[in-house]
Amino acid sequence: MTVSYLGLGSNLGDKKKHLELAVKKLASVDGIEIIEKSTFYVTKPVDGPVQGDYLNGVVKIKTTISPGCLIGTLKNIESEMGRCSCPRNYPRIIDIDILFYGNAIINTETLIIPHPRMHKRYFVLKGLVEIAPDEVHPVYKKTVSEIYENMLAGCFE
Repeated sequence: MTVSYLGLGSNLGDKKKHLELAVKKLASVDGIEIIEKSTFYVTKPVDGPVQGDYLNGVVKIKTTISPGCLIGTLKNIESEMGRCSCPRNYPRIIDIDILFYGNAIINTETLIIPHPRMHKRYFVLKGLVEIAPDEVHPVYKKTVSEIYENMLAGCFE
């Protein structure tokens, strides 16, 4: 089984209900075991049109599902929950991203792991530092805590 971290976000409707349902749906998937989840926290939107605040969180899972199949599973859950296809950074009912998949470094047309912008995103790092402060980023070779402190200080790589 591979330890993976998933970022969750919602800024439409009952945001807390959407995040809780997403976690429940993840837990019901064969090959996914929820290990830990961060608290949910409010964040401001980044880029995109004018929109409401997000509710975000991070989930730690163990999985037997390959990265390519896992992203498909996440997209299916998003679709089941009513997420429509929209441009990046637009409002959404639910967004589920793979942040880390073990120590894997993947860069294909359809999947980039670790998440390519996570080191600059408070809405990702806030929950990740809560449940995985000592996890080492496989590209930057720094802990999540170090990356979080760099992000807060405005020091981006």
